[in-house]
Amino acid sequence: METSTWKLLLYVSVTDSLGRGRFSPHGRSAHAAGLVITRQRPGTATGVVFLTLEDETGPLNVIVWSSLFERERRIVLGARLMGVTGEVQREGEVVHLIAHKLEDRTALLGGLRTVSRDFC
Repeated sequence: METSTWKLLLYVSVTDSLGRGRFSPHGRSAHAAGLVITRQRPGTATGVVFLTLEDETGPLNVIVWSSLFERERRIVLGARLMGVTGEVQREGEVVHLIAHKLEDRTALLGGLRTVSRDFC
């Protein structure tokens, strides 16, 4: 296994996995990290950006309000591996993480290539 892969696995293992975030109760603080697989900024969403992160447990939806997007624009649009601290929003089976803090962890990927589908 390449060094960059070990770094990624180490980073993900010392943070909460996305899977655990999916099982957290509504309103609980959570931290997740994963590869950014989609970015969406619909014109009707008044500046809100919707991200999908994925780790070994599956995808997680992240909501980035416009105020955070303006402060962290570079991270939202450029990070390939992202850490997110926020609050769990749960409505039945649908779970989102409302982002309060974003971290660009792309450097941990080393030479690993990733691609996201961006609609921004």
